[in-house]
Amino acid sequence: MNEDHIDGAGLFEAGATLVDHGGDATWAEGPVWIPALRAVRFSDIPGNRILQWTQDDDQVRVYAEQAEFTNGRTLGHDGAVIQCSHGRRHVEIDRDGTVTPLVERWNGHRFNSPNDVVVKSDGTVWFTDPSYGIKRPAEGHAGNLEYRDHWVFRFDPESGSVEPVIMDVEMPNGLAFSPDESLLYVSDTSIDLPSDEPNPSGAHWIHVYDVQDGRLCKNGRIFKMIEPGLPDGIRVDEHGNVWSSALDGVHVYNPTGRRIAFLRTPLKVGNLCFGGEDGRTLFVVATTRLHSIRTTVRDAAQMLRESKAGEPKRDRSRRRVRG
Repeated sequence: MNEDHIDGAGLFEAGATLVDHGGDATWAEGPVWIPALRAVRFSDIPGNRILQWTQDDDQVRVYAEQAEFTNGRTLGHDGAVIQCSHGRRHVEIDRDGTVTPLVERWNGHRFNSPNDVVVKSDGTVWFTDPSYGIKRPAEGHAGNLEYRDHWVFRFDPESGSVEPVIMDVEMPNGLAFSPDESLLYVSDTSIDLPSDEPNPSGAHWIHVYDVQDGRLCKNGRIFKMIEPGLPDGIRVDEHGNVWSSALDGVHVYNPTGRRIAFLRTPLKVGNLCFGGEDGRTLFVVATTRLHSIRTTVRDAAQMLRESKAGEPKRDRSRRRVRG
């Protein structure tokens, strides 16, 4: 048996091993595969940098410094990078190095510190908004909870509307849709409070919601408790399996919540993404470094992006909301 992983569902290629690509992050987060660059871009939040690994030379380099404490990121349907900024308290878009705000406020209130983001097939942008970036000096700038809570929001670039869609998760963090977008998974990491105060009774689990009419989240329930550690970042593959970060590696659960695979990593995992030429390479940011391993599956969101790529293009991401 390969000591790197336990695989009960054929999710890893035969003989696959974990590859260490290096990196010198303080705490690595928010990876995304960028096909046009054959690269993985990810955050070093306390270092206030964005790092980028390129497949062609297997090197990690600094992409941006003084980056205002970016965290999670994804790709828009046009291939632009959409990312969360703790420092600027908004979601922004990076087009070939030019960064502009995408959504900044709800009802006149600034967000706390957007953490992770996904783009639905209809072009709407969904993101979590805990308060790590305004409560931890190493992750942003001190600030107040202007709307006095921590929610998950949905932004429609076409209409400019912003609305909370989940309001009952104590500290929302990672999020991902099921392949048919009928379910939204959202992690709750309140066991790790932004204040760093001990909270042993806090959450370290993944919630799942039914998505109705493409915008309403109903019937929230706990999908799975993650231990050891917490579900900082999550992804869903094309078969509906949920891949979650944890203290000891990556845990994989089928849609019923049964663990079907496990990938051990040498350090705590912050987040993960699928990528590579065929979309079947799993990239994992573990504390300071970037790792990868070959799998047999692809990201459900990536497959939706590919299906959209063949449709007539509409630029839904240039409009932004300030209040």
